[in-house]
Amino acid sequence: MKQVALLAFHDALATSISLPMELLTAANSVSRLNQREALMEAHIVGLDPAPIRVSGGMQILPSAELSADDRYDLIIIPSRWRHPHRGAPTRPEVIRWLREHEQRGADICAVGNGSYFLAEAGLLKQRVATTHWHYFDDFASRYPNIVLQRDYLITQADNIYCTGSVNSAADLVIHLIDRYWGAWVARRVAQQFSPESRRPFSRNSYRVDRSDLHRDEIIALAQNWLARHLHEPINIPDLADQSGLSERSFHRRFRQATGLPPLQYMQKMRIELAQDLLQNSNLSVEEIGQQCGYTDSSYFCRLFKSHCTTTPSEYRRAVRRKLFDVNEH
Repeated sequence: MKQVALLAFHDALATSISLPMELLTAANSVSRLNQREALMEAHIVGLDPAPIRVSGGMQILPSAELSADDRYDLIIIPSRWRHPHRGAPTRPEVIRWLREHEQRGADICAVGNGSYFLAEAGLLKQRVATTHWHYFDDFASRYPNIVLQRDYLITQADNIYCTGSVNSAADLVIHLIDRYWGAWVARRVAQQFSPESRRPFSRNSYRVDRSDLHRDEIIALAQNWLARHLHEPINIPDLADQSGLSERSFHRRFRQATGLPPLQYMQKMRIELAQDLLQNSNLSVEEIGQQCGYTDSSYFCRLFKSHCTTTPSEYRRAVRRKLFDVNEH
């Protein structure tokens, strides 16, 4: 069972604590509904034993205190409503606690300007990071040895994650649920929390091991070609021949570079394209299937459901349920 700590301190942004907590609690509920054990225990770890005043004037009562004896698998550091450098990030006991957990291999995630905690603890030296956009310049001048990524809402360097907003933190938590407990649990949690606002971690993040940031130029060219021809019939052996590699070498190098076999990688890209079109276009399901390279509409629907646990039509209704009908009022 995973042990999760959500740090709590005065003036923390309430939603940057509550939303990750709700997503993780939902993962437990999914597990229990299927007669399985709880997947994790979440603890609100307070920097002070008394009730903590967070944004909006609300108070949070910590369930645990900062202690060197505790062992957490995942730590989530919330964003701060006021200037992020003041107070908590510079406290020696907090710095020690974060460093100890990083050395033990815990995943540590900072929401928004919670990245200042990681910077003060020295955990981001020569590593990629992001923060809330309002603090880009301050963060860059204060920590010049950190590789600030202004164009990405999520960064990953080994076991250290930063997000630029609460929404991107939700995307990250879904990704971690997938990594810890599998895609089946992650999909069901995502379905409960506005799937229209969830963006795949793979498209939304900068990380040192990204599949499109590897150094295999031949495979990168093949990925680029696939991205531009998803609407066409694609034959993987022909793609291997086009790359100048034997089919066996192409498969081996493609999987080594991206983490997926070529066919699965192509299907994943096509399903992500289909999700975008279902959300943002009025094309019919059959037309979207064709745009994604599937002339057989029934096969496209079966494939989509196997990836997303819902049909294309059901997915479209879910992601559009908050849109207003212009004729309603």
